[in-house]
Amino acid sequence: MLEILISFALSTGALAISPGPDNIFVLTQSIVNGRKFGIATVLGLMTGCIIHTTLIAFGVSEIIRTNENVFFIIKLFGAAYLLYLSYKVYKSDAKIAFSTENVEKKSTFELFKTGFWMNILNPKVTIFFLAFFPQFLFSKTISTVIQFYVLGGIFILVSFIVFSLIAILAGSISELIKKNQNVGVFLKWLQIVVFVGIAIFILIPD
Repeated sequence: MLEILISFALSTGALAISPGPDNIFVLTQSIVNGRKFGIATVLGLMTGCIIHTTLIAFGVSEIIRTNENVFFIIKLFGAAYLLYLSYKVYKSDAKIAFSTENVEKKSTFELFKTGFWMNILNPKVTIFFLAFFPQFLFSKTISTVIQFYVLGGIFILVSFIVFSLIAILAGSISELIKKNQNVGVFLKWLQIVVFVGIAIFILIPD
């Protein structure tokens, strides 16, 4: 059980650090508006994750309770989707591109709302949670709803720590990226390894 949760936390950390629209948005807002504004954005994003966790917890838990064959199909879908994501990352440019030009200055509450709605209205987040979370269920005896909330809590905590560090260290991170584009290459392959590794883990019989 502990090993599974540690693996989940490490995978979440690797994915949170990898360049994506959310952490790039946090980075640019922190550079333009300041650290606390970046952290307000992070809080909005993480609050949105609670909604997605709830949808997955109750939806998938009911499926597991009523039909394990359907749950097996969900696991196969998860593996296929993660492999698809790894392919998309492989085909993408490793260069990390972000611009602070024309970034509108907003209040902390406005940025909280922006982060929240960015997360809530992105169907890819729900699909990703559906593909990612069920593979790390860690107990045969604990309610699956509770397990999903535990995983959601770990995901939110780890992502909050990583994203907050991005907000706090925004200036240094932007300078590092500008000076060394190999950072992008490393993070690109880190993301691919995590996606493929989880997909293989799913496909190995219990």
